[in-house]
Amino acid sequence: MCLFHIVNSKGILFVKYSLLTVEIYDNIMELGGIVLNTISNMLQARTWAVIGASDNKQKFGYKIFKCLVDNGLEVYAVNPGVSELLGQKCYASIKDLPTKPEAVDIVVPPRHGEQIIRECAEAGIRNIWLQPGADSEELIKIGQQLGLNVVHHACIMVELNK
Repeated sequence: MCLFHIVNSKGILFVKYSLLTVEIYDNIMELGGIVLNTISNMLQARTWAVIGASDNKQKFGYKIFKCLVDNGLEVYAVNPGVSELLGQKCYASIKDLPTKPEAVDIVVPPRHGEQIIRECAEAGIRNIWLQPGADSEELIKIGQQLGLNVVHHACIMVELNK
């Protein structure tokens, strides 16, 4: 059973499907967008931003960005202290991205998370992945209160390589 949150100007509608077909998916998208509700569904997102992307190969911000790129995804690096990563421009903030990603992976300490989650909500980004170490119960609660889909206590690199 798949549970989707449809978020549009009229609020949130919960829709359950036992089998998601292309036709149903297209109909959901026409209603105003989809908030992916499970890890496996979030992994279907094709465009990502990595908040806390790093040019230090030892840091998870680098490893996660590279993993997403290596998996053929369109990925934007976000870090105000880095200008370029793996030959791609690095953006100072979510607001600077050329297009809205379907999902955001957050790889920064929890003390920075609330501002980032609120910026994602303001930008209309509904799918947030909090990496282990970037998550906290408070951030999960804030994301859920804002109507966001929040994956936590899971590493995207592990999930992509299953």
